[in-house]
Amino acid sequence: MDFKSLIRLLVLSALWGGSFLLMRIASPVLGPSLTVEGRVGSAAVFLFLLSIYLKKNWNCFNHWKHYTILGFFNSALPFFLFSYASITLSASETSIINATAPVWGFVIGVFLGYERLNFKRGLGLLIGILGVIILFSDKNFSANENSAFAIFCGLIGAFSYGVATNYAHKAITVEPFLNAYGIMVFSTIIIFPTLFFVPIRGEPNLNVALAVIALGVLCSGIAYLLYFRLIKDLGATSTLTVTFLIPIFGTLWGFLVLDETITINTIIGMSIVLFGTGMVTELNIRKILPSIFANSN
Repeated sequence: MDFKSLIRLLVLSALWGGSFLLMRIASPVLGPSLTVEGRVGSAAVFLFLLSIYLKKNWNCFNHWKHYTILGFFNSALPFFLFSYASITLSASETSIINATAPVWGFVIGVFLGYERLNFKRGLGLLIGILGVIILFSDKNFSANENSAFAIFCGLIGAFSYGVATNYAHKAITVEPFLNAYGIMVFSTIIIFPTLFFVPIRGEPNLNVALAVIALGVLCSGIAYLLYFRLIKDLGATSTLTVTFLIPIFGTLWGFLVLDETITINTIIGMSIVLFGTGMVTELNIRKILPSIFANSN
């Protein structure tokens, strides 16, 4: 991994970690539907304008089935569920739940025959679940009845990312820019009908509007371009390290911007979730770290 790829990886982690902070700002006011529609819609507009500037092909309807499936499972559904969870849960909590996505991807892969279950990966799965339990063990569920359902929504959102990952194994190969643009366009179409059923929760203000635009342009548009570029340059295994950095940034942004409390349970739960995820994905840090710094000049 050269220096430029390392910077891209860190920037992507910071952006996706920041998305949980921005959802925490926007969702309690706009509700999940308008938050997500604003996010994917602004991302689609940004990428469309960028395609004109770069003189790229912006016709994303040739592979509409592909974009519909990936847009639903990789954007529309998880964005909606995490936005709903963000109404109740902190940015650090939702970002840590998000880190279980590779675990769910592995479980789905086992059932589909793409992955092989062994003792180490099975133990990692159990450890990851234990980490989530520890993370929320000090939460007063009787004081907020929505907390349990918010956690459930977050886990289903992470599960949805796992579905998208397994779909990608057999998906058609599409140019990275068009893939990002197509996903955002069809996610916008998918989310639109929910606007008629999920009401706005509060009075929007400038901070909320800026949070939604940042979610779209930075955390979706630019982030997806970085993600697909990293996949192309480094491959899936090295790019997977972003999973371990997102909750760190999510917790940091929540602490710095929203004064969220970092508890012992947060640190222990996050550490255990990431450790379990590392076991499930069989991520070899000894091999990845040298590749990160070998050509960083």
